[in-house]
Amino acid sequence: MTVRDEDIALAQALADAAGAAIRPHFRSGFAVEQKGDRSPVTVADRAAEAAMRAILAARVPTDGIIGEEYGREREEAARLWVLDPIDGTRSFVAGRAIFGALIALIEDGVPVLGVIDQPIAGERWLGAVGRPTTLNGAPVRCRPCAALGDAHLATTGPSYFGAEGWAAYGRASAAARDLLWGGDCYNYALLASGHLDLVIEEGLKLYDFAALVPVVEGAGGRMVDWRGAPLGLASEGRVIAASDARLIDPAIAALG
Repeated sequence: MTVRDEDIALAQALADAAGAAIRPHFRSGFAVEQKGDRSPVTVADRAAEAAMRAILAARVPTDGIIGEEYGREREEAARLWVLDPIDGTRSFVAGRAIFGALIALIEDGVPVLGVIDQPIAGERWLGAVGRPTTLNGAPVRCRPCAALGDAHLATTGPSYFGAEGWAAYGRASAAARDLLWGGDCYNYALLASGHLDLVIEEGLKLYDFAALVPVVEGAGGRMVDWRGAPLGLASEGRVIAASDARLIDPAIAALG
């Protein structure tokens, strides 16, 4: 499967629109609301998703949309745009520029195009099936790491794990070389650029991980669930991202 140039251009336009909606609010003293799942949401989250949905409605009105803030439209469509306007809202609220807008295109249940856009630093990773992942247009590559004991492992935080998952993560992290906390989608971007080796997380929604898969895998890495299955529409949200496929089996074994 090859991703069309026009879909890549559309994803770029969506990222531009999200960034334009987000930047005026960064470190601006905006109000923070709490959603039903106790996660924060701001005017920037809603404005960015609304801007992206407006573009999709104008350009691809028959495609489906799944977004964090405004739900699902035409979710039975063969082509689905999956939007997380600010992945890492807690970092955004704290004024930390390690959040990102996530944009994915899923075709027939498989993520084929993904964007991680950091609109403050001006960093944009783009991955598409059949093409190398790029950072601001230049190809990037994961670094080799054959052994879990040599791996630099990242995760966003312990509160995202359940009790069983946290115990499993503890076994994997004990076997790794070094640990990094925080980062949300930015960890996966750093892995694609060759700065991290492994990310293990639990409790992710489709809009949290769909865009990450093409970015990581287009840079030579691999993303699977905790059983080693590919990630897609039916995935439960337990994810492993590895810079080197040789890390997958040891990570799964350590997770138990």
